Amino acid sequence: MAPYSLLVTRLQKALGVRQYHVASVLCQRAKVAMSHFEPHEYIRYDLLEKNIDIVRKRLNRPLTLSEKIVYGHLDDPANQEIERGKTYLRLRPDRVAMQDATAQMAMLQFISSGLPKVAVPSTIHCDHLIEAQLGGEKDLRRAKDINQEVYNFLATAGAKYGVGFWRPGSGIIHQIILENYAYPGVLLIGTDSHTPNGGGLGGICIGVGGADAVDVMAGIPWELKCPKVIGVKLTGSLSGWTSPKDVILKVAGILTVKGGTGAIVEYHGPGVDSISCTGMATICNMGAEIGATTSVFPYNHRMKKYLSKTGRADIANLADEFKDHLVPDPGCHYDQVIEINLSELKPHINGPFTPDLAHPVAEVGSVAEKEGWPLDIRVGLIGSCTNSSYEDMGRSAAVAKQALAHGLKCKSQFTITPGSEQIRATIERDGYAQVLRDVGGIVLANACGPCIGQWDRKDIKKGEKNTIVTSYNRNFTGRNDANPETHAFVTSPEIVTALAIAGTLKFNPETDFLTGKDGKKFKLEAPDADELPRAEFDPGQDTYQHPKDSSGQRVDVSPTSQRLQLLEPFDKWDGKDLEDLQILIKQHGIRWVVIGDENYGEGSSREHAALEPRHLGGRAIITKSFARIHETNLKKQGLLPLTFADPADYNKIHPVDKLTIQGLKDFAPGKPLKCIIKHPNGTQETILLNHTFNETQIEWFRAGSALNRMKELQQK
Repeated sequence: MAPYSLLVTRLQKALGVRQYHVASVLCQRAKVAMSHFEPHEYIRYDLLEKNIDIVRKRLNRPLTLSEKIVYGHLDDPANQEIERGKTYLRLRPDRVAMQDATAQMAMLQFISSGLPKVAVPSTIHCDHLIEAQLGGEKDLRRAKDINQEVYNFLATAGAKYGVGFWRPGSGIIHQIILENYAYPGVLLIGTDSHTPNGGGLGGICIGVGGADAVDVMAGIPWELKCPKVIGVKLTGSLSGWTSPKDVILKVAGILTVKGGTGAIVEYHGPGVDSISCTGMATICNMGAEIGATTSVFPYNHRMKKYLSKTGRADIANLADEFKDHLVPDPGCHYDQVIEINLSELKPHINGPFTPDLAHPVAEVGSVAEKEGWPLDIRVGLIGSCTNSSYEDMGRSAAVAKQALAHGLKCKSQFTITPGSEQIRATIERDGYAQVLRDVGGIVLANACGPCIGQWDRKDIKKGEKNTIVTSYNRNFTGRNDANPETHAFVTSPEIVTALAIAGTLKFNPETDFLTGKDGKKFKLEAPDADELPRAEFDPGQDTYQHPKDSSGQRVDVSPTSQRLQLLEPFDKWDGKDLEDLQILIKQHGIRWVVIGDENYGEGSSREHAALEPRHLGGRAIITKSFARIHETNLKKQGLLPLTFADPADYNKIHPVDKLTIQGLKDFAPGKPLKCIIKHPNGTQETILLNHTFNETQIEWFRAGSALNRMKELQQK
């Protein structure tokens, strides 16, 4: 079939009518595929439009962009109760994406459901299990050998249940989604907390646990607490050393790691147009570090350019026709508004140990001296799902070229992680990769690598105090190399490159000079690079496995495996209160409860952290607050995530106490539970515990788990 744009041109000539009339008529009949890999799965802007119209009439007010996309995917838009921050929405996402670490549990749960095939387009991406050690090819070969049974399980499960499989070496899940699957207006859920990367292409892309993904793959409406909306108005324009990364580094400093909890961050304003599509993805990606449900940008010409360059001009043309639904309504209301003038924004570097400790690059050296942080930079690392685009690599190479022209190489170790096989192949073709090698860099495999701790670091001993700078998203203690004394800072790729060349945190590339091999001083100029390659992207090696005919396909799980095991259902709730729970941090074969502090479960979408406590006798987690994904994971596995009605009650509980949780027979949304604290001296205290369970989630608890409840519903 001829491309959409060509059909429009032909009809214009034949009918002699204005373009917008022809396009409007044609788009009503045209079917545009979500991706090249699923030619029979179509974008449903017509349904999005219909649902938005229903909700707009009900609410009788302008809608934000995130509201349009979220409410446009409601299971029952005519009757769904909608109140920001309070009601639970039942949604119908367009697709699911899973990375290999979380896909294992998600696929095991889907197999347990007994369903023959996934209900929505779904993909698996092998990016988390490749350890950075020697370099790209060698590390990839080693990973394929070590993880052979996991990759084989995921490949065979994908083939049997209709899930696309991206082999190891394909690249990082979020970069592949941006290149192939994200589009304006999509509602995508992914089993990784940095799924919001897709917001750079105008989609609502939300990180979830594997059990949530199973719901969607099983065709069950997915529940999400109706998000609040934080507006970030951008004015001015980016220039010089200031990059898209500096926008989210600044926002993180303003909102902190908890400031976005329960909200979608929606960027808008005239400054948006000065940011590339991949730059917008960078900003959305790291929005996970402020606890946001997701982040999103409005559809614009930068997105259209990226869609066209990645072979999806037909999607861009269709999005043009529905653009009113892919941008916020004039006069829409935000729960909070932050304004940032991009023309005044300076390059930032955040850390150490937390991504919201923001410093202008010009000041971080003096702060480090005052705080006693190591000034010498041991390693600079660029890439990751946050900053591995063609533009990122080009700007880094532009800095490296200047150093090489003066006879300099990096004083620090330097690593480069391409975001995808397409990026790797294209930067090799266009010379960026060689420039980065020439300045002293090592190109790692197309995978997460050191960003998630998959780094076999040899240059220091554990416990040795040192500094690294990265273009990653997270820098919590021990995140990258498991060393609690590594002071990790996050910044843009070009700043990482400049600092790795200088070798010290005290270097400010905007003002400071370097000394060339000839002894002459010089200053680095602000990097400039193409947003997208001038030629077409080089796709590199074909690393995608299409789903096969499931008839006769066997899923490979060895009964003697030490890494994989088919799941058995948990016991149902016995109908009684949870009595005399021992407070533990070690497992002893008895039922127990954990007492935690703020933002419990921060930093991971993996549900192993919920499954393992359940297998070891855990029944409840009582904290001051929870990270969103982990709280849902606990509910899905039949545990009780509870919070202190009065945070001061945290201090009333001691490890020697025993707890009884009462009120489960009358368990209901919004109704607190009682907790009896039994002290060793025989005295007791009663405190109240809050929860966020709705009716569906209470059914999960009573059935023993969400998976058990799914099976009950199927049997009925």
